[in-house]
Amino acid sequence: MSGYVMASSENNPSEHHNAEILSIDAGGTMTDTFLMDSNGEFTVGKAKTTPNDESRGFIRSSQDALEDWDLSVEEGFPNLVSTVYSGTAMLNRLVERESEVDVGILITGGMEDTPRMGRGRQSYTGYSYSDRLHVNTHKHPDPLIPRNQIRGVRERIDVKGNALVPLYEADVRDGVHDLLDQDVDHIVVMYLHSYKNGEHEQRTQEIAREIIDERGTDTSVMLSSEYYPTLKESERLNTVTAEAFAAEPSRDQLTNIQNSVDEQGGNVGVRVMASHGGTIDIHANELARTLISGPIGGMIGANYFGEQIGYDNLVCTDIGGTSFDMGVIIDNDWQIDYSPEMARLLLSLPMVNMESVGAGTGSYVRVNPTFDKIELGPESAGDQVGVSAVETDVETVTVTDCHVALGWIDPDNFLGGDMPIDRDVAEREIEEQVAEPLGMGVYEAAQGVIDILESKLQNDLEAVVTGEGYAPSNFKCLSYGGGGPVHTAGYTEDLGFDEVLIPEWAAGFSAFGCGAADYEYRYDQTTSIDIDADLSMEEAAATAGEELTTVWKNLEQKVEDEFKNSNIGRSEIDFQYNILGQYQGQLNSIDIESPVSRVDSPEKLERLIDTFEAEYRRTYSEEARSPELGHTVTQASVRGVRDVVKPEIPTEEKQGPAPPEDAFKDTREAYWDGEWMETQVYELHSLQPGNELTGPAVMEGAATTYALPPDCETYLDEHRVHHLRRTE
Repeated sequence: MSGYVMASSENNPSEHHNAEILSIDAGGTMTDTFLMDSNGEFTVGKAKTTPNDESRGFIRSSQDALEDWDLSVEEGFPNLVSTVYSGTAMLNRLVERESEVDVGILITGGMEDTPRMGRGRQSYTGYSYSDRLHVNTHKHPDPLIPRNQIRGVRERIDVKGNALVPLYEADVRDGVHDLLDQDVDHIVVMYLHSYKNGEHEQRTQEIAREIIDERGTDTSVMLSSEYYPTLKESERLNTVTAEAFAAEPSRDQLTNIQNSVDEQGGNVGVRVMASHGGTIDIHANELARTLISGPIGGMIGANYFGEQIGYDNLVCTDIGGTSFDMGVIIDNDWQIDYSPEMARLLLSLPMVNMESVGAGTGSYVRVNPTFDKIELGPESAGDQVGVSAVETDVETVTVTDCHVALGWIDPDNFLGGDMPIDRDVAEREIEEQVAEPLGMGVYEAAQGVIDILESKLQNDLEAVVTGEGYAPSNFKCLSYGGGGPVHTAGYTEDLGFDEVLIPEWAAGFSAFGCGAADYEYRYDQTTSIDIDADLSMEEAAATAGEELTTVWKNLEQKVEDEFKNSNIGRSEIDFQYNILGQYQGQLNSIDIESPVSRVDSPEKLERLIDTFEAEYRRTYSEEARSPELGHTVTQASVRGVRDVVKPEIPTEEKQGPAPPEDAFKDTREAYWDGEWMETQVYELHSLQPGNELTGPAVMEGAATTYALPPDCETYLDEHRVHHLRRTE
């Protein structure tokens, strides 16, 4: 299989390519590689994901990309200066509720059933909109930890951090012994309001370690007051439990990735994409921040792409084999969700705000016998693709099988020909499983599957944009992912986007985004700092300002310590300071990037308040402002950023509208909207900037296929980005 290579680099000898940036996105189906050399030229590789040992898919995908430069992994890796990895192993553990480790919990007495009860919102997270409307369909997800591995401890810290009930150390000792008798690998400690005062958790850790040492086990103890010291005990418990249950076991996977780089001559540390939009070292303390990384990479890549080219407002759409991920970027910035949902769990960590639905090109297609209608997913064939992939054991038709039957995908070109695909098998199984039960023809049924999928994606996408209060006409829609270009025309139809853009490297765009992300650590702390309206600036700075400054200093030290583990000193770090602020008495806070790093003077406090007022005015309106109520800082955050080498967006000279002769491959019959049509087939990466094509056409790359229906046209610009337009 061959990946994407910039057209300008095709004639360059291999010795001109010194691979510098390597970023990997290991999705549920495919592992995508984005590789850039010292000249800013890049290539994309692709290989099947290997869930049991992601390092194997990592090496295969890297080799696939390097082959475009006539390089082996051994020749390419020694020149690397930046390596970023994103994978799905952690998230899969949460979704499947399966892990290689056993976890026990010590929790404030009386709250032992918190993991089973959860928040009310957890009863419908992950449900379709129709199911959310009907309470009788709601069901709490299975907890990560069974009830018999949870022990209550009598103690109580109040909301202001005062000790109301002392820690009953006998309860701690009994609980630790009980959990160790069950051979747990990690003990999670989560006491109510410990984010305000962690003394009880710290004493519990001391006792637990004494017992662990006495018994000679290697069980670790993890405190919620150290890992995720934020408000909302259910989310905090879920998060620190996920750290033990899903993130810690993944350190072995990440170590395998690092070892693979080292074994092939690479002399660079592997970083991982984090939920807040930066990358962190594989040895970072809070590794649960990397639970969902690939889709985040796409958002970061889209923002970087927009900054470089001059696109301020983007709607990001990513279709892979298992999911459709969507996000909104406004003024070259993304929103942060501080209580995101993941695997039907509410978590307490900052995450780039995205929506994800279980609909991708690997989604299973079934006929509901009760209602005689087609149903898609949410299960997926993952890296097994579909029934047409003859070397797999998939028995249920997938969306990809429909692509094959309709002639949109060349069976001999799937994954560059590396995965055998049989069109006859696809047609036979579609007929048996879908067409005959519905009393229709095989191609009509396959087209119906595509129409249903694209209609669903269109509805979901429209809801994401309009649900935020925006109109699609104010945005350019960016489509990427291995399955994106096949469906872009369908799911963007009639939505009225300003433009629809498809980067030629769409298949590796999330990996590209991982390479574009900053090296960044972030720490957050729940606060309750009131700035009363009747205080002078001098008085407020001496009280609230001093308290906020102290919190920032503590968080700053945590960030500095993380970088120190990677031998990066304070002088190399750019610190940024944020707060969540609101008017006193309000329920919702807004995120503010502080113009100051310390609030140790009246002037600095005034600048911070002025920044809040300006952002509040922009978010809501001038009339909504209520400064007479006073202000409250509900959370403080510190980000530390270190500069890294980032990929370059290609810029090439435009050619004429007619594609070059070597870009044309052939013509074949393809099924479009109920009719077989002669369809032109082009080599996607041989097209030149300035080229224009009118549908029906198919542009084939090794890692993706761009389908152009009869009523569409596309134009390739100087950045090798396709602009999709309707002709009618």
